[in-house]
Amino acid sequence: MIGFIWQWIRSLAFVLQMYLMMVVLGVVFTPWAIVDRRGAFAGIRTYCRWVRWTADWMVGLRSEIRGPIPHGEVLVASKHQSFFDIILICSVLPRPKFIMKRELIRAPILGWYALRIGCVPVDRGKRGQAIIKMLADVKAGVSGPGQLIIYPQGTRVAPEAWVPYKVGTALIYGESRQDCVPAATNVGVFWPRRGIYRKPGTAVVAFLTPIRPGLETDAFMERLETTIETASNALMAEGGLPPERLPHPPVRSV
Repeated sequence: MIGFIWQWIRSLAFVLQMYLMMVVLGVVFTPWAIVDRRGAFAGIRTYCRWVRWTADWMVGLRSEIRGPIPHGEVLVASKHQSFFDIILICSVLPRPKFIMKRELIRAPILGWYALRIGCVPVDRGKRGQAIIKMLADVKAGVSGPGQLIIYPQGTRVAPEAWVPYKVGTALIYGESRQDCVPAATNVGVFWPRRGIYRKPGTAVVAFLTPIRPGLETDAFMERLETTIETASNALMAEGGLPPERLPHPPVRSV
């Protein structure tokens, strides 16, 4: 019990300084970001690396990136378990941009930087319109060049839960005619969707073998889901999640 309380106190201190540094770095990099988008990318990358570094020595949460880091114009379809997988991805991708829920635009600092780097806001509650908007923005190139990141399940998913994969990823894959790089993670084992407590260990984001353009929607979705879920389950088991608690999605028929 004493160990848990001490870890919770360390986690609280980590979370407080993490949000304080978001404000500090956001203000420091704003002048550069206003005149040049490279300043926005530099500010985000600096912040993400700060969070990774402080998570290591403050709460014992190390982090690793595995697999070749995507460059150029690609679609990155990632498992999403908590804020920390965003941190890991943005700490290494040269020009990340996200398909994100529109409410985040109103978030102080975060919302402005997201728009500055070319993130694409959509209304999650209007699924059909959201997909049309995503496809139009991708086709028009209004979000600028870079690595477009989408979460195929559409939300953060706890390590033990399973949420169906949404077809929007396949539609963007087909429309963009770009490689799709699946990304698996186990960060939710250590950093929950909500709450203060951070568990020591090694959080991983793994970039997997790209899916080349040309697959039909059903074949693409089957390969994407199988690839991400299998790799994520392996990473979560590596992180200490018991096998009986791993999610087991139903078999997708193609």
